[in-house]
Amino acid sequence: MHYVYLLQSESHPAERYTGSTSDLKARLIKHNEGGVPHTAKFRPWRLATYLAFQTKTQAETFERYLKSGSGRAFANRHLWP
Repeated sequence: MHYVYLLQSESHPAERYTGSTSDLKARLIKHNEGGVPHTAKFRPWRLATYLAFQTKTQAETFERYLKSGSGRAFANRHLWP
């Protein structure tokens, strides 16, 4: 399975991050250890939402959509708690 995930910073709740991976648990650990430069300064992160896809292509396509203007609006309405 391939996952699209949405993270929210626990120290800066307004900071959010959207990504994709095939190993969700390891990727969250990497974000929280500071191994991802884009998210390192807003640690720790919590998993807000994730969606599973059968193929990497499907996950990457949906991730790109969520990073677009209409995708961010969709995520704000339907995916963020």
